[in-house]
Amino acid sequence: MEDEAHKKGASGMYTYVVDHIPRSTKNNRRPGLALNETTITIHNTANPSSTARNERNWLTNSSNNATASYHIVVDEREAIECIPLNEVAWHAGDGSGAGSGNRTSIGIEITESGNYAATLENAATLVASMLRERGWGTNRLRRHFDWSGKNCPRLMNRDGKWGGWKSFVASVDAKLKGGNDSGTDNGDDDQNEGEEPMLTPEDANKIIAFLSAAYMATRSEEARQEFNRLANELRRVSGQDPQPG
Repeated sequence: MEDEAHKKGASGMYTYVVDHIPRSTKNNRRPGLALNETTITIHNTANPSSTARNERNWLTNSSNNATASYHIVVDEREAIECIPLNEVAWHAGDGSGAGSGNRTSIGIEITESGNYAATLENAATLVASMLRERGWGTNRLRRHFDWSGKNCPRLMNRDGKWGGWKSFVASVDAKLKGGNDSGTDNGDDDQNEGEEPMLTPEDANKIIAFLSAAYMATRSEEARQEFNRLANELRRVSGQDPQPG
């Protein structure tokens, strides 16, 4: 059964629909594992003609043989919650290790069809609301790229410099701060543009060198994924671009 709620965005109302896929959905798309949520990951659907409803229906389509899944998909009219937000979905492309994006991050797909500007507005409103509910700031946002190196959300990287991503994060941040009645910033907010990184690139790369040695010394794929994640966290807080694993 679908459960609907209406959310207010700057461009008008959109509908939030809870329509979970069954646990019995093939290819383990809803494994029922507990999600240790620490971040929210943003994707594009890479399908210019597909709506949020199309994407929800694709998860249970008998011709779909992929394991991939996602928590929420949003378009210009609605956001559909496909998997409970406290359960794992397979969206990050980085395996099933304890520190992987799949096990720690809520996956949000942004459709590419219709009025993309309105869709982005809805997505920013939705994400700001989710961050506020959790007491998080925009430093909790991730790209699919951050986990597995995939060029996703691809429409936020049209310039090859992730300019669209920076604009999206700024939009979310503005909504997050605008919705704070006290007028104060969340303590977990990302660093302001122009501030010095929390860690210098030189120090970050020295630590990464030690992680690289540990990476080479282990044969555990799960451990290697975790070393790669930690290295990318160091790159992020020092103002460097993450690298694929």
